[in-house]
Amino acid sequence: MSAFRRMPNLRPVALGARVLGEGSPFDALILVATQPRCEDLEAAQAALARALSVDARVGKDVMLLVADGIPGRRLVVAPTGPVLRDQDDVRAFAEAAARGARRARDAGARRPLLVVRGVPQHPLYANAHAVAVLGALGALWEPLEARERLGAAVAEPVVELGCAAEALEKSAEWLCAVESGRRLARDLGGTEPERMSPAAIAELCRAAFARSPVRVTVIGQRARLVREYPLLAAVARASFAVPRHHPCVVRMEYRPAGKVRRTLLLAGKGLVYDTGGADVKAGGHMAGMSRDKGGAAAVAGFMEVVRQLRPKHLRVVAELGCVRNSIGPDMYVTDEIVTSHAGVRVRVGNTDAEGRLVLADLLSHLREDALEAVDPHLFSIATLTGHSGRAVGPYSIAIENGPARNGGVAARLASFGEAFGDPFELSRLRREDFEFVQPRSRADDVLSCNNLPSTMTNRGHQFPMAFLAIAAGLSAHGQDGKRPLPFTHIDIGGSANEGGDWQHGRPTAAPVLALTAALLDPGH
Repeated sequence: MSAFRRMPNLRPVALGARVLGEGSPFDALILVATQPRCEDLEAAQAALARALSVDARVGKDVMLLVADGIPGRRLVVAPTGPVLRDQDDVRAFAEAAARGARRARDAGARRPLLVVRGVPQHPLYANAHAVAVLGALGALWEPLEARERLGAAVAEPVVELGCAAEALEKSAEWLCAVESGRRLARDLGGTEPERMSPAAIAELCRAAFARSPVRVTVIGQRARLVREYPLLAAVARASFAVPRHHPCVVRMEYRPAGKVRRTLLLAGKGLVYDTGGADVKAGGHMAGMSRDKGGAAAVAGFMEVVRQLRPKHLRVVAELGCVRNSIGPDMYVTDEIVTSHAGVRVRVGNTDAEGRLVLADLLSHLREDALEAVDPHLFSIATLTGHSGRAVGPYSIAIENGPARNGGVAARLASFGEAFGDPFELSRLRREDFEFVQPRSRADDVLSCNNLPSTMTNRGHQFPMAFLAIAAGLSAHGQDGKRPLPFTHIDIGGSANEGGDWQHGRPTAAPVLALTAALLDPGH
């Protein structure tokens, strides 16, 4: 199996005659701008003026102008639209750059130069140039299946993206690390279920982190999974009958060269396909369920950023639960009681709420790591509920326990997510969420779920975190516990795929960018 392909080369340059004139190393200029003007680049301004004199749509739609004095004679105008209304944010620059990059590529450009103009002098847009670069790079990604079938040169023909070096708030190294992580996340999250089976995820992670400070361990023996990850093994029980569908846990660990001062521990839901199990997804709702591994994809993508940036004094541990929720004679069913790794008796309320079972065992293992770690913080990331998309649309949701809330973790994610165009909505864990999953008899300790879709359930994205806290043993580590452990749950059910289209929408790699900015920021 081939490893994921690296992004196009990012080339920061100083704008000038050598770059823009005859003999330029670039073959197109992508102008991302709030208004159709570029006074400091004479050839671009002249071309815009000529076009505006005959076409009122200039500055309203992305378009290609043929212009002398421009690299490749291709001037791609990519307007942002309004940016100063109450509802506007920095994503306008990423989206314009994405449209411009695709138009330049489709025109035949292989080395376009990105120029951003008209950025407002407002704190919200402090990172607009970096966000635009990431938008352009992200738009040039194409699915792994396409690259393997057509060849990388055909599927992704752009080999280099130029950008104005003096305009970037973040270094090219930082941007390349983030985009490399997002590409890995898109490859893992957006690839069809047979090509990206549990074993394939493990193999791709091994390839991606080979000969690096990130150590990868794969746990796949059935007896060990049943013993150490009993909830995960229950979800995967029917899949054991098909060797290529066997589940596994991919554990990754990064240790810095220097003294550890902080520890991040992340659990990622990696459902390579979710049929719903015995509570089958009927009525066409199974389509797109190969995208139910977006949480594991995001965690792996974040680890790729860590691999490249190699943060000092930070240890990072991650576990991916890679499972197929299959239908078969040995499938787990509603009403079963399964004891979690943390020793909690879980009554299965709905087999289609499998992701929280997988996460609970991962979190329990990470909880044990956290008890021995320096300044630990736990995260779970998952396409966990349809309710998250119904509640907040295309945004990631952060929910935290008391110790994390006291530390302002979700607020930090939201602040940096807003600054870099990877936005969050904040939610709150409440007493009703714990009441919802309370056992109905003494036979069990917690109920995993009700038997309605999350979209039809009040607090459908909040109460699963209460279940996670209990089933993973983290409820004993709240702000009233002897050893409080900060825990933040991130639901990307609405943000993992563009347009909320799980079957055909491009994977967004959310929330890799926000996690990087918030947790790996040099000042934190």
